[in-house]
Amino acid sequence: MTNFETLLSQSMQNFREGSIVKGRIIERRPREVMVDIGYKSEGAIDVDEFSPADDLSIGREIEVLLERLENEDGLVVLSRQKAAQKQNWEKIVKLSEATRTVKGIVKGIVKGGLTVDVGVEAFLPSSQIDINPPKNLREFLGQEIECRIVKLNEDRKNVVLSRRELIEEERNEKRAKLLSHLEKGAKVKGRVKNLTEFGAFLDLDGLDGLLHVTDMTWGRLAHPSDLLQVGQELEVLVLEIDKERLRVSLGLKQLSENPWEKIAEKYPVNLKVRGKVTSLVPYGAFVQLEPGVEGLVHVSELSWTRRIARPSDVLQEGQEIEAIVISVSKDEQKLSLSVRHLEPNPWDEIHLRYPVGRPVKGVVRNTTAYGAFVELEEGIDGMIHVSDMSWTRKPAHASEVLKKGDSVEAQVLGIDKANQRISLGLKQLADDPWKSVEERFQIGQKVKGTVSKVASFGAFIALEGDLDGLVHISQISEERVAKVKDVLKPGQEIEARVIRLNKAERRIGLSIKAASYTDAEFEKERAALEDTSKGADFLGGMEAAFEKAEEEYRPGEGKSKE
Repeated sequence: MTNFETLLSQSMQNFREGSIVKGRIIERRPREVMVDIGYKSEGAIDVDEFSPADDLSIGREIEVLLERLENEDGLVVLSRQKAAQKQNWEKIVKLSEATRTVKGIVKGIVKGGLTVDVGVEAFLPSSQIDINPPKNLREFLGQEIECRIVKLNEDRKNVVLSRRELIEEERNEKRAKLLSHLEKGAKVKGRVKNLTEFGAFLDLDGLDGLLHVTDMTWGRLAHPSDLLQVGQELEVLVLEIDKERLRVSLGLKQLSENPWEKIAEKYPVNLKVRGKVTSLVPYGAFVQLEPGVEGLVHVSELSWTRRIARPSDVLQEGQEIEAIVISVSKDEQKLSLSVRHLEPNPWDEIHLRYPVGRPVKGVVRNTTAYGAFVELEEGIDGMIHVSDMSWTRKPAHASEVLKKGDSVEAQVLGIDKANQRISLGLKQLADDPWKSVEERFQIGQKVKGTVSKVASFGAFIALEGDLDGLVHISQISEERVAKVKDVLKPGQEIEARVIRLNKAERRIGLSIKAASYTDAEFEKERAALEDTSKGADFLGGMEAAFEKAEEEYRPGEGKSKE
């Protein structure tokens, strides 16, 4: 049948608005194309409804949508675009019913996703573009993509697409295929898709595998990112397969020989080695001896004598150093190194330079509650305990006697090579005044002194010869004393009698109220104290006072060193 016969038969039919009909181009004007559909009048179609590639030659047959049979000018209202849209929509509906896929060109970015031209404009949400929503949607503009129709609204002519469903189906097929023939011990290739603190996830062409950080290298690794990066291609070994949970464990270091297998033979104790500092931590420095083998130089192994607070004070990353192997463990994969063992230990002969009993000079480097540290030479300290600072009193803090930076002379009391300690004493350079105390003081003797400290139980009195005596609260006055500080003040000069003297325990008991007694009265009171329960009560109180004095301000050598 000729085109004319087709149009003639069509002209005999009932034209229905909204239907797609065939027409023939009869004229092309600058702004419109005239089309004859066999009706009593022609129709005009805007030239913008045609693409530059369309053939608009006279006589060419095209399909158009009949919008109206006649407008105000008496012309048929036709649309080429609407005809194509209707045809495409009908195609989309059929594809949707068959759950088939469509291909389209990404045309634009809208809120929440992309617009895709699949014959009609469709919406592709960001969450449905890929398994992981892309960060940059612009990379899809102009691309042809394949999607599945997941939602269709004929009334609103809305189409929603999903590219993710197709990707997931493809991955599931690949995963099933891979799991069907994957075996433990097999070598596979994968791409790093994600890095975490504990390892890296690799895409094995549809199946994810975990490469744990401990299986990346035989050496030490702080974080997977120090060795791998996202997108990197790797060949790895399959260590374990859990087909039910779809989990695959991978190994990278297992593809190379374990350098720790013969570590003891290769790096025996006392061997001098050379390596590069790879990491500095508060407690030491890690030194790489070969790929996969690192040793630790603990901060205490950097020097025999220098006080090194942080390894970074003397070392830097990338620096090459020499060291001595001091211990090695194949099972724990640990190798301990020492820098200080490259030189003789000065403490081995410390007793020759600082023999016990010899006076030495030094500078106070630091003071604490229990003593003062004196630098004898660079890196060699001695410690003067507070109990070795004075024969007569124990300071509450070493700073009461010595200050940082003071030059001091002391005597060597002892040497502990194992712990690298030298004990020093100040008081040992002077005579002990308690040795001759009985020659200088006797019971009943009147003495003068100065209040050095006031306590709740009594007061300490500084006597001649750098000795202290204790006045119990009961021996201050004939009148009852409620508080010592109400009667006695530090620096106040007083006169008292010696009522107790114990050379062994380094104690002198004093009585202020007895100072006013005559010798006869004192002897009478003393006899009464010794013969009655009153004396027992007094002496017991004095003993308790001395015990408390030892805790607060003991006037003599301490019982034990801290």
